[in-house]
Amino acid sequence: MDVLNALVLFLNFVMIPATAYGAQLALGALGVTLIYAVLRFSNFAHGDMMAFGTMLVVLVTWGLQSLGVSLGPLPTALLALPIGILGTIVLALVTDASVYRFYRSKRSEPVIFVIASVGVMFVYNALTRFVIGTDDQRFEDGARFVVKVGDFRKWSGLDEGLAIRTSQLITVVVMILTVAFVFWFLQKTRTGKAMRAYSDNEDLALLSGISPERVVRITWILAAALAVIAGTLYGLDKSFRPFTYFQLLLPIFAAAIVGGIGHPLGAVAGGFVVAYSEVMVTYAYKGVLTYLLPEAWRPEGLVQMLGTDYKFAVSFIILVVVLLIRPTGIFRGRTI
Repeated sequence: MDVLNALVLFLNFVMIPATAYGAQLALGALGVTLIYAVLRFSNFAHGDMMAFGTMLVVLVTWGLQSLGVSLGPLPTALLALPIGILGTIVLALVTDASVYRFYRSKRSEPVIFVIASVGVMFVYNALTRFVIGTDDQRFEDGARFVVKVGDFRKWSGLDEGLAIRTSQLITVVVMILTVAFVFWFLQKTRTGKAMRAYSDNEDLALLSGISPERVVRITWILAAALAVIAGTLYGLDKSFRPFTYFQLLLPIFAAAIVGGIGHPLGAVAGGFVVAYSEVMVTYAYKGVLTYLLPEAWRPEGLVQMLGTDYKFAVSFIILVVVLLIRPTGIFRGRTI
């Protein structure tokens, strides 16, 4: 029985939150890796693109809630999500036309695009803060839990209760559907094949009649949609605060590089590697060990490798180690 209690405790505070967080990082990293694979630069504005899109979703959600519109047990934000995606796609295309297209026409080095993306990042950040402010915003509604602690205790007879939030389940389901669509699009559609061809060899793709501007537009559309979906799922699971999305840039890039930058499957795998690492390293194992160890051996301290304030340091350490040992990542993406 103590082993089962320890398992439930571990699931409740490590596995389930890390799985939801990994799904969010996977979607964010997938957007970053698409930009890198097709447009050949690291988009440092991706985190603030997530924040901008999520802000639109939050504002539309509040508007729908004020009108009494809801999805019952599901979050109203799912209704607002398409509008947030459309608004962010417009922002991304306008940014590309007004900033990045100029450097593409000059065939500038990737570092120039990176520097330009840092400037875009500050503009996005300022715009988001100006509209919605800097405070934490909650926009989750509907049924909060799919599995409740009390109900699980009654059913199982255990001392520990399992809780699965609706936002966590939605995150995993939406991630699976979104990733499946992106992979189908890249592998099966004519446009997806054109994107892959352009990514592999730009000159040969141009000789084959592939329109580079169309490929660029589709890439930005996909990246913007992935950014908004990832940002909205993160906001539903935690809360919305613009600065948090800037901080997410580190674990998102760590996920993309761990999996293999420029490799879509690697971005998904890297998201879960980084998420599980962050949560497991910063979790206090005292409760789990109390169930598993004899009374004389039970720890007095928290048995925590790092405090939760150092969560993003884990991403940084993973990033540095991978760049030193295996720069191409798990799935042998492009060398940075």
